[in-house]
Amino acid sequence: MDILETLENLWNDSGFQSFFVNGGWKNLVMIVVACVLLYLGIVKKFEPLLLVGIAFGCLLVNLSYFGPESTDALYHPDLWTNFLDPEHADYHSYGAIMAHGGLLDILYIGVKAGIYPSLIFLGVGAMTDFGPLIANPKSLLLGAAAQMGVFAAYFGAVCLGFTGNEAASIGIIGGADGPTAIFLTTRLAPHLLGPIAIAAYSYMALIPLIQPFFMNLLVTEKEKKIKMEQARNVSKTEKIIFPIIVAMFVILLLPSTAPLVGCLMLGNLWRECGVTERLSDTVQNALMNIVTVFLGISVGATTAASQFISWETIKIIVLGLAAFSFSTIGGLLVGKLMCKLSGGKINPLIGSAGVSAVPMAARVSQMEGQKANPSNFLLMHAMGPNVAGVIGSAIAAGFLLAVYK
Repeated sequence: MDILETLENLWNDSGFQSFFVNGGWKNLVMIVVACVLLYLGIVKKFEPLLLVGIAFGCLLVNLSYFGPESTDALYHPDLWTNFLDPEHADYHSYGAIMAHGGLLDILYIGVKAGIYPSLIFLGVGAMTDFGPLIANPKSLLLGAAAQMGVFAAYFGAVCLGFTGNEAASIGIIGGADGPTAIFLTTRLAPHLLGPIAIAAYSYMALIPLIQPFFMNLLVTEKEKKIKMEQARNVSKTEKIIFPIIVAMFVILLLPSTAPLVGCLMLGNLWRECGVTERLSDTVQNALMNIVTVFLGISVGATTAASQFISWETIKIIVLGLAAFSFSTIGGLLVGKLMCKLSGGKINPLIGSAGVSAVPMAARVSQMEGQKANPSNFLLMHAMGPNVAGVIGSAIAAGFLLAVYK
């Protein structure tokens, strides 16, 4: 009898009981989704550094969380709901989350507090050469044009019934900048973080598949073959002054961008100033890798089946694709306009690199240009709009945050 009771208790405490008795089919669906994401990250190598962590975080939460009664779960969405609920004042602190939450709840504090996205921007700044943008300031126009998808998706989300906060968080997917999407969503619509983060990183990974379609649709063969003149050499002094000036101007214009833009420019200053090589190397490698580990797993944990499987998620996935498409179209159309105004000296293909997926979008512009003209080298020209897009997406996020915070 003791053995039977023990076996019964083991069964009642197991996840299998929740799957087969308590209607855990949604968790099974999310486990399949996690396995698909693992396949895309490992086999197809779509953004593997983040996608593998996000997928495994999704797997962990859906293996352990089956509702508020899941006391042994690694992540508890209900704790974070109570964190914002005036009726649960006991949970209005990170200390309470650490006391009552699981491992992933504790790691998620770095996402909720905006620590991980800001540190990612610190590493991005240290790895980015702003030289092509400084050499050709007109690239800023292409970076700005590629934010068109952000506002197109925002208005689309409002029309589909999302609140202003939710629409702003969905729209930022169009910036093709995962950390920025996470940063904005945790402040405006944290309950949508899972689908928004999955959409943002999935579409970033699919850039080589999505953007060529619009390039072939909007850019003529003659325009694709345009060879651009070599950009001027940028002095060391210019590279040192640039992050300081940008930080001062953008943060004074939109103070809410300070965490992202400030870290981006500090990382770049460490790279360029010539006296902080150790710090630059640490930020580019060790720190970036550590933060990527925590960020990926934490974001994956927000995909608990009870919150993720809904019509809202499907709408977000569709709106995210629309946002990304309109951003690519916006960059290409302004690229065509600049081509015309310059007398055919600017290849419109570099406009698609205005989305902030560095350096993948610039590489796609290079590849499509070389298909049309094997002697065409657009990479460095495309890097100007590409890094401008990083700044542009942070400014767009700062604007939306200033409106809805």
